[in-house]
Amino acid sequence: MELRQLRYFVTLAEELHFGRAAAREHIVQSALSQQLQRLERELGVRLLERSTHHVALTVAGAAFLAEARKIIAQVDRAAQVARSAAGTAPSLRVGIIDSSYDSMPQILHEVQARYPDLVIHQVEASVPEQYRRLLDGRLDVGIGRAAMAPSGVASQLFREDPLGVLIPDGHRFTDLDGVPVATLAEEPLLLAEDVRAPEFNQVVVEMCREAGCTPAVYEGTVESIRAAAGLVSAGRCLYCVPSSCISALPGTIWRPLIEPASHYPWSILWRATETTDHVRALVNCARAMSKRLGWLPLPAGTAEPSGDRLV
Repeated sequence: MELRQLRYFVTLAEELHFGRAAAREHIVQSALSQQLQRLERELGVRLLERSTHHVALTVAGAAFLAEARKIIAQVDRAAQVARSAAGTAPSLRVGIIDSSYDSMPQILHEVQARYPDLVIHQVEASVPEQYRRLLDGRLDVGIGRAAMAPSGVASQLFREDPLGVLIPDGHRFTDLDGVPVATLAEEPLLLAEDVRAPEFNQVVVEMCREAGCTPAVYEGTVESIRAAAGLVSAGRCLYCVPSSCISALPGTIWRPLIEPASHYPWSILWRATETTDHVRALVNCARAMSKRLGWLPLPAGTAEPSGDRLV
């Protein structure tokens, strides 16, 4: 019996779906199935009931799952003890776009609680820069929109963040519950520097195109959301931002955009070849938090959010 077989089994027991479990483990579905069959042969018991559309734990599988989790936790603990004894605490280099956003801080808080000895280094970088650093090994995990991710970067969608607009106090939009996207054509709209946030600008431009308007682009540029909020509060322009950063922007008012309502898709990013426990833990934590906080919309007819999409 191999440790990887236990990990594969636990992942499959959590997903109850071979495709999603294989995606989490970064292996093909046939290899996952072969490893689980080998594990069952070595144990001499059936752990799973399988059919074309259904996977379920047997009574023996449920009992084995509890023990398998204990073994994996003990192995992880042993690795931490060994690193501590050698004076080399484990570390994780995590990319963030801007300190104003709240998704990654919440995820890292839970990861740190699970791994108190883990040293986390937060690196502020644009999404394109995060791609480069992930591929050359300078980052372990990143965050952002995954639509432009190169083939060597894997991703997990975990949040559809409502998009809104920052306005100064007293603006004519202040009394609105939602701001129609088409009205943005009547105001100077600040965009991010395209070299720093092409994926965000693309979301904003596509949103305006869908509403049948062209934004009047403010000519100046800034390098942070706080600097953008400063221009907004001074009445120079408006600025589109997701809801996840509004609590960090005093002096401005946020209103959701409507007609159409739009969202920024947040994904966890990591090297497709990366399989370390701490990267795995962060991805799983983002998935669990997404389900708990309802960060992804409910598909029609389901009772919980679909947090298992790879984009």
